[in-house]
This record gives sequence, structure tokens and C-alpha cells, in this order.
Amino acid sequence: MQQRNRRVWMIPSGVATVGLILDQLSKWWVAQTLGPITMTHFIPLFGETVRIAYSHNTGVAFSLFQGHSEILTLTAILILAGAIYFYRTQMPNERFSAQLTLGLILGGALGNIVDRVRLGYVVDFIQVGWWPIFNLADSLICVGAGLLMLQILRDDLRQAGHGNNQALRPQ
Repeated sequence: MQQRNRRVWMIPSGVATVGLILDQLSKWWVAQTLGPITMTHFIPLFGETVRIAYSHNTGVAFSLFQGHSEILTLTAILILAGAIYFYRTQMPNERFSAQLTLGLILGGALGNIVDRVRLGYVVDFIQVGWWPIFNLADSLICVGAGLLMLQILRDDLRQAGHGNNQALRPQ
């Protein structure tokens, strides 16, 4: 049991660690290169459509709930605990896709939690057109959540194909 338990955590912890390191390094580089004042210097990547821009965010995604960093940090920690519990009890955690999904979500969440605890805000720096500015950690969370949704959908469709879901069975 100990060996199996270790095996199902190797990929998530490795992916989370790499994601956390890349996130923190990218934020440090942006702050050193474009800081200390936010939104004054930019690095265009694709004209003005995609650029690197240094920003502080005391809220959550799309800059909602600004100024509530302590509550958001606690909420993020609780969500992390819930994700770990869900992974341990509900997901087929021997699957690579489940392990990758959890690793991406953990790495991203930890990256933003580290910012909130260390700085009191999250460093955002990726600006794409009219879309709200975001960071690598946000991207990891979104990709992980998207993969999780696809995985759940695939499993539901597979169960429906095996006749386990009467509502989807043709009459």
C-alpha cells in the first residue's frame, strides 16, 4: 500500500513543483525587468495584441474581489485541500491524466498562494488583447481544470456507452 501511495503522488508532485518553480521564476523576472511600478513598461510579443505587462492583483481571476487577500488565501488553501481529498477518494488516481490534472492545479494554486503570502498580492503579467491580465499559475489552473472537465466528460460518455445511463440510451 505504501508503494502504491507513493506512486500515485510522484507525477502530481513533480508537475506541481515544476509549475511552481516556473511560475515564481517568471514573476520574479517580470518584476525585475518591468517593475517596480506596475503597468508602465511593456514587452510586446505580437504587436500590441499580446504583451508582457507587470501588474499586481489583490483579487482573484479577472481582478474580482480586490483587497481581500487574506480571505482569498484561506479560500485557496481550502480548495487545495478539497482537490487533494477528491484526488485521493474520488478520482481514478492511477491514471496519468488524473495525476497530470492534479499536478497542474496544485502547481498553479501554490504559485498564487506563495505570492499572496509573500507579497500580499499576485503578480500578473500576460496581457492578451481585451482579456484580463493573468500569469502562468492562472494558466496552469485553467488547463488543469479543463483537462479535469474533459476527463469527467469522457468517463461519463464511456459509462453511457456501456448502458449504465438510461437517460442517454436510444429508445
